[in-house]
Amino acid sequence: MYPFLRLAWQTVRAARQQPLPLDGVHVSQHICWPWDTDMFGEMNNGRVLTIFDLGRIPTAQRTGLLAALRRRGWGLTMAGASVRYRQRILTFKRYEMHTRCIGHDGRFFYLQQSMWREGDCHASILYRAAVTGARRMVPVEEVLEEMGATGWGPALPGWVDAWSAAEAQRVWPPEV
Repeated sequence: MYPFLRLAWQTVRAARQQPLPLDGVHVSQHICWPWDTDMFGEMNNGRVLTIFDLGRIPTAQRTGLLAALRRRGWGLTMAGASVRYRQRILTFKRYEMHTRCIGHDGRFFYLQQSMWREGDCHASILYRAAVTGARRMVPVEEVLEEMGATGWGPALPGWVDAWSAAEAQRVWPPEV
């Protein structure tokens, strides 16, 4: 089941925090609950992807993106992801999530998230996100204008450009 109550709690907490610049880092605290785990007592790999929502949505709230989406009736969809799992997060263990927008390419925003425990990174993900309107993707510059951040756009790291180029080479739809 989707963690609606946890998301509500995280958005309430984010509403009480200072606004973030677009490339600011949102840090949130979490616990791995039994319903997040698999038969090995560690956070399920699919659940990790869901739990990352608990960092992305409050980040969108604190940067002003969520307000812009609501004003214009836009949506936000994930258009790609690359995840790395490096260490297990066990039941009842506390961990910290870091979320930030690292830039855009004119079509997509790129978000980086990671889960940390005792100074070690346990999982990290790169998301490519698109803002959607009525039957179309909304250009990033239009979104930035609505947010009052016209012209924002740090250069994407080379590894992000390389991942995006590799994704463009994938066959779609997949050959089955």
